[in-house]
Amino acid sequence: MKIALDAMGGDYAPEVTVEGAIEAAAEYDIEVILVGNRDALEESLSGKKYPAGRISIHHASEVVMMEDQASVAIRKKKDSSVRKAIELVKEGAADAAVSAGHSGATMATALYVLGKIESVDRPAIATKMPSLEGFFILLDAGANIDCKPENLRQFSLMGNAYAETVYGVKNPRVALLSIGEEDTKGNELTKEAFKLIKPLDINFTGNIEGKDIFYGGADVVVCDGFIGNIVLKVAEGLAESIIKMLKREVARAATGRLGYLMLKPAIKNFRKQTDYSEHGGAPLLGINGVCLISHGRSTSKAIKNALRTASEMAAYRVHEAISRSLDLKQKS
Repeated sequence: MKIALDAMGGDYAPEVTVEGAIEAAAEYDIEVILVGNRDALEESLSGKKYPAGRISIHHASEVVMMEDQASVAIRKKKDSSVRKAIELVKEGAADAAVSAGHSGATMATALYVLGKIESVDRPAIATKMPSLEGFFILLDAGANIDCKPENLRQFSLMGNAYAETVYGVKNPRVALLSIGEEDTKGNELTKEAFKLIKPLDINFTGNIEGKDIFYGGADVVVCDGFIGNIVLKVAEGLAESIIKMLKREVARAATGRLGYLMLKPAIKNFRKQTDYSEHGGAPLLGINGVCLISHGRSTSKAIKNALRTASEMAAYRVHEAISRSLDLKQKS
């Protein structure tokens, strides 16, 4: 598998992206194409050891900055690292693209360059999140701030296909995030979306409240990108806060050191379950290709795992599986 990495994207690029690429090339059976300024990338690679033939450079003279508007980036920065990375997928020179840069620009560029799956109006970011039963898929996690009921209907189909194809979940439980379990609860968006999702040939379990999603009541949780991104960021912040509060309270206890030593393995496991860097990135579902969006503050570990996840998705041909599933489900 060849993965094109936007090596200039992210808060700590290119040092961290290059380091993540080296780790991925050493640990996994993938080739990484570093896309960005050749001089900067060669300098970052200088003196580093990595598998011969596993890392190459594709020059791009521009970088999309966080203050750039996505639409402007597409029109005026045609030689940006994120665009060139995604164009390599379009040309067949890479099997997938990964970027920790401007998420809006990454999504817009992927949509512009690769195009949408025929039955999809808007792509969605799908994020794997932990629950007491294991995990669930949340979408949309931030690609679409304003949605229509039809968009949520399509998200439910894409999430269903994604859970089945990539994670092997049989007959995934799909739920709609709302403020109450009854179908009459929610705003106009969720109430109308409920009516559209209910007749679909999927295991739709109805509405789910925010307090229940982490208990494991659903395998796929559907919402608009505004709510989804809030859920994602709150969950990440809460997990870190819980770990810090737990350490603080243990330290205050008279038997603090002994208590911490006893709890250390449990804290480590909890951190691993809630750490975004374990999977590294979230796929953009609904486009004709594989593209992962990573945190801007991604570490080398996160980049490494994002590259691994991208290679797995490319191997599954997830976009093709989603397209087939959408056709079957919508015609049934």
